[in-house]
Amino acid sequence: MKTLTTMALATAVSALAMSAAAETKIGMITTLSGGGAGLGVDVRDGFMLAMEQAGRDDIEVVIEDDQRKPESAVQIADRMIQSEKVDIMTGIIWSNLAMAVVPAATAQGVFYLSPNAGPSALAGKRCHENYFNVAWQNDNLHEAAGAYANDAGLKNSYILAPNYPAGKDALTGYKRMYQGDLAGETYTKLGQTDYAAEIAQIRASGADSVYFFLPGGMGISFLKQYADSGVDLPVVGPAFSFDQGILQAVGGAALGIKNTSQWNKDLDNPANTAFVAAFEQKYERLPSLYASQGYDTANLILSALDKASVDDKDAFRAALKAAEFDSVRGDFKFGDNHHPIQNIYVREVIQEGDVFTNKIIATGLENHADAYAAECKM
Repeated sequence: MKTLTTMALATAVSALAMSAAAETKIGMITTLSGGGAGLGVDVRDGFMLAMEQAGRDDIEVVIEDDQRKPESAVQIADRMIQSEKVDIMTGIIWSNLAMAVVPAATAQGVFYLSPNAGPSALAGKRCHENYFNVAWQNDNLHEAAGAYANDAGLKNSYILAPNYPAGKDALTGYKRMYQGDLAGETYTKLGQTDYAAEIAQIRASGADSVYFFLPGGMGISFLKQYADSGVDLPVVGPAFSFDQGILQAVGGAALGIKNTSQWNKDLDNPANTAFVAAFEQKYERLPSLYASQGYDTANLILSALDKASVDDKDAFRAALKAAEFDSVRGDFKFGDNHHPIQNIYVREVIQEGDVFTNKIIATGLENHADAYAAECKM
């Protein structure tokens, strides 16, 4: 925890030192300590890699740790907006923190670009012209998993997720596409690490498969306990539960599991090839989904700043919406509610030497938009 916090402070100080006369100030609030810290570290590292590659001295990035606590995120956001006068905010991983921070930030004229959290409320009725999600709307990867479950002939899934906005969106998304029956549906505690009771329920349910969304350390705990339990049902999940950092901790128990993602390291386009190589060289690890999202978020901001000053809000907003940057996903475009319309892929967990990773095996949903855009009245 101390190391991660120190790294964040060092990054912030370094950014400040390089940009004493910055014209644009970016405030990044993300999770760098405690549960889920790996997700925030990857978003930060992907974002700062793009900034470093751009080599600009007119941008200042200030980074702070929210410790996965909504009250901390709100306090930091207020300070960044009121005292530090940031123009753009980014970085939040968790949807409950996003719901606590984003509406107040955008109402004060600050642009918020989400590199991860995509709660349904912000895609629909509470959308805002200054809010852009560069990752996905929360339901999307789960919708692709539901569609894959149909194709795989799974007819009686047991589904579970944490009881917070992204968890509810996850199961809603899966059920939106899944055509089979549900053997059970469970909401766990956010941050839970003991899943003995849930695994016992799965065992007794008559399910033919398990679908779960448990990001970060929650997914590591569940997968290890599930593998040790002797329950032998096919598992399907979104990328968040089978991402690069998680797989190394889970190991062989994840091999062969199918999961869904809008990105993978083997996507064949020049921007992605260069990103994967640069990230691995700089950080000595493979990039994760979160790192790719941080990288894309930074490059979107940079592309917009090439066209317009952030002080000209209308022009800058239009430049963001145009999304004229080289995304690691390939083609990238926003819908009218400022959420991506994109392909979502089916991946399989494999082993390459000593490293557990994913490979794309199919396109799950093509040019997929979220289900809430019609509720957005921008």
